[in-house]
Amino acid sequence: MRRSPDLIILIALLVLVHAALFLAAWWLRGHYELASPKWLWGLAAIPLLGTWYAFRRNRRRPHAILSTLGSLRHGPVDLLARLRHLPFSLALLGLGLMLLAMARPQSRDSWQDVTHEGIDIIIAMDYSASMLAKDFKPDRLEAARDVAIQFINDRPNDRIGLVVYEGEAYTQCPLTTDHAVLKNLFMKARTGLITGGTAIGMGLATAVNRLRESTAKSKVVILLTDGMNNAGTIQPLDAAQIAEELGIRVYTVGVGTQGKALSPVAIYPNGQYKYDYVDVDIDEAMLKKMADMTGGRYFRATDEKKLRSIYQEIDRLEKTRMKVTEHSSRTDEYFRPLLAGCALLFLSVLLGNTLLRTTP
Repeated sequence: MRRSPDLIILIALLVLVHAALFLAAWWLRGHYELASPKWLWGLAAIPLLGTWYAFRRNRRRPHAILSTLGSLRHGPVDLLARLRHLPFSLALLGLGLMLLAMARPQSRDSWQDVTHEGIDIIIAMDYSASMLAKDFKPDRLEAARDVAIQFINDRPNDRIGLVVYEGEAYTQCPLTTDHAVLKNLFMKARTGLITGGTAIGMGLATAVNRLRESTAKSKVVILLTDGMNNAGTIQPLDAAQIAEELGIRVYTVGVGTQGKALSPVAIYPNGQYKYDYVDVDIDEAMLKKMADMTGGRYFRATDEKKLRSIYQEIDRLEKTRMKVTEHSSRTDEYFRPLLAGCALLFLSVLLGNTLLRTTP
């Protein structure tokens, strides 16, 4: 039995209504939070109302027995008659949108206030000639500098400075958050600019002096050397005691392979170094005691990989503190689906009592 065009149009309109409501509900759930999602269960009444309407219209359809339908089948089609179910479909869609509005879709705005409690760090690096030894690639100094610069890159919220020492010590860069300037000054430092030797005590004392006025809650010195204290007027343990009194933690790093290393032993008139294999002699007992006195740690780097892991360990030990305050606000967004639903109901009543009022 062929379905009548009237029934096909009704089914098509109901399918469109259900599809529109499904898409609207899916979109709202994807973009908003629903304060009263239980109202969505009311959408289950929409297909029930559609079924009731179709059954009711079918029972009320008039029937007539005609000898032939040929003349009627090819006759003119009344457009308004085809649209007789539009008011009910609009009413269903409006009701569905009002139910979505009752579910109270809400937008949520959230933001954070982040306060960084940075750490003040001074890197005190040995720039004596022995740091040009070839047991690291290309040498100890270049390897130590590259790893230190990576450490600086990983700590954007901290003030970091650089102290350079040989037989004496000086501040190459004071504490700063301008890490581009710090790295540039790091690259400009050279061996042989001051008196030769290894003044570990002077290097630490200079670093401590730079942190003396710091108001940071955490103050740290990373002291790196490849030898023994043999110059300067301040003993390393005396400098460590001052650091302890000022609440400054000192991490000491001994750089050099075990045994012998190809190291500078003399300098030619043309400024080039003469290299030979010499014993690697690091005063590890003293460096460990300096670190222990201040609450820090001593590390030994025998190659580039180990040196990199040491800086990573220090990075984990000295985490920048952050205070995060979360804020959020909710805004009801039910007005638009409610307005659309009311407009569709009004349009349904208007059409049903004007253009489509006389259609059976």
